[in-house]
Amino acid sequence: MIDNYSFAHPQFFWLLLFIPLAIAWYIWKKPKQLAAVKMSSLQGFKATQSILPRLKPILFVLRMLAVIALITALARPQTKEVSTRIKTNKGIDIVMAIDVSASMLSKDLRPNRLTALKKVAAEFIDGRPSDRIGLVVYAGESFTKTPITTDKNIIQNALKSIKFKHGELIGGTAIGMGLATAVNRLKDSKAKSKVIILLTDGVNNAGFIEPQIASELAVEYGIKVYTIGIGTNGMASTPMAINPDGTFLYRNMQVEIDEKLLKEIAKTTEGKYFRATNSKKLAEIYEEINKLEKTEIEEFRYTNYEEKFRIFVFFAGILLLIEMLLRKTLFRSFI
Repeated sequence: MIDNYSFAHPQFFWLLLFIPLAIAWYIWKKPKQLAAVKMSSLQGFKATQSILPRLKPILFVLRMLAVIALITALARPQTKEVSTRIKTNKGIDIVMAIDVSASMLSKDLRPNRLTALKKVAAEFIDGRPSDRIGLVVYAGESFTKTPITTDKNIIQNALKSIKFKHGELIGGTAIGMGLATAVNRLKDSKAKSKVIILLTDGVNNAGFIEPQIASELAVEYGIKVYTIGIGTNGMASTPMAINPDGTFLYRNMQVEIDEKLLKEIAKTTEGKYFRATNSKKLAEIYEEINKLEKTEIEEFRYTNYEEKFRIFVFFAGILLLIEMLLRKTLFRSFI
């Protein structure tokens, strides 16, 4: 509430500097305002004490408070309510195609590749509030997890639910299928810019659509593809089998990523290829993509002011009225 409070004419507060001067003047003049009567003896008068003379300064206090209230009213206190409307001049539609094959559970990224990816992707999604984003997952086959939408809650919930499920998808890595499904999500888009972020940790060894054909489809529909190869250089602890209790049996295996293919896809579609060897590098890649694909946003701000000076004028009037009544009643004999 305080943040929304402002004054249209704050220069009137300089008048408050006269308040200390008025107080000093009142203190200096007060003894001179008291009448003195010289008498030879007080024995004929009954000694009485009254508290009213001691309370008389309250009249001055009330008047000063009224002056302060009036000065505040002159400064025109007001509250403001700011509303914004965002107009996107260059909307971007983005589909994230995520490899969910078993190798994505490898532990060269902590705690594993898939979990690290989901964390970074969630931050990327939060950083693009005005864009439509969709999710495609693939292994030996592919499907749409969520179509492109501006509802970030739907996207984030869908991203959180992505996990490797044995038997849910055919084994393998069908890069061409994942890319083709992502293209299919964007081909009818009317956005001025269409982008696919394709992530994989292996080589294309499944599916009935070749990656080159999917790349040509992307070019035909004006879609740019950023490819990311995820995985360390050398050996990585990779799931090889499932134990009877449902846990995975891990073994150190050589990391194989078809970088030549990923670079070719990126070059064909005028995108860019990245290699994420650790979680930090993956975060840096998404940050770079975020900078490369900027959305032009025009923001309109509307400010509604509500005047609050009337309450101070009313308060000052009440104080002056009370001061006048006291002066004409309780304190009339002392003035």
